[in-house]
Amino acid sequence: MTEIYEQTLSLFPMAGAAPAAADAGFRFGAKGTHTSRTMMFEELSQVLQVTPPDARRDDYAAAIIDENCLSKPTGATRRLTNQRLGELYGLDPVIPLFRVLRRLWDVEHEGHPLLALLAAMARDPLLAATCPAIVFLPANAELQRDVVKSAVRAVVGNRLNDSTLEKVCRNAASTWAQSGHLEGRTFKKRRKVVPSPAAVAFAIYLANAAGFRGAEIFSCAWLRVLDCDPSRARHLALEAKRLSLFDLRMAGDIVELNLSRLDPHQARA
Repeated sequence: MTEIYEQTLSLFPMAGAAPAAADAGFRFGAKGTHTSRTMMFEELSQVLQVTPPDARRDDYAAAIIDENCLSKPTGATRRLTNQRLGELYGLDPVIPLFRVLRRLWDVEHEGHPLLALLAAMARDPLLAATCPAIVFLPANAELQRDVVKSAVRAVVGNRLNDSTLEKVCRNAASTWAQSGHLEGRTFKKRRKVVPSPAAVAFAIYLANAAGFRGAEIFSCAWLRVLDCDPSRARHLALEAKRLSLFDLRMAGDIVELNLSRLDPHQARA
């Protein structure tokens, strides 16, 4: 393993996850949907296309199970798909993280894969564990399965057998391909993604919920996942501000951030 893969990439400050992370809808532990599925980007896209922005959890379930909007062959498959999408994204406006995802989904089409990736990372600890293996991989370098496996093993220990761990690695690699970070079928190589202002706004929201504050938000893992250095992150944050996604004032290392525009429901609470 080369030095670049040994770097760490924490999605939370050194003090640990803020209580606000769980309140926002983050999920923790050594289990995750990637033991059996990818981030299911196409399924999520179709479900959000056929449901209104103010849909409730029962509406999403009805679209998937009763109306079979994803054209699944059996009732059991439809119910399982509903469960897995709920694990990954919430599909419930009661969950702040999903409310913000749904709000940003309609802002721009180009940012959808990265929006889905960020939400899945917050909701699936197994996917989140693979972040360093991808982010620190140089452009055009080939992904090494053992690196991904070691990253997941460091988080879950021996709680997953080798067969399940291999499935996690395959599914995670597919997810990172869906997000645009990897390309290729048998041999996947790293490519740099081009983040949109909406994706950066969501990354900033998640970073804030995770406990990052001030200027450190622009250099934290949530922005690194979008292939943003701090300068690029600041630039796109200003673009997000111009789109009225949040309020932002910056003067050197002084950063004043108000995210209530991203989640008006939270602001009214």
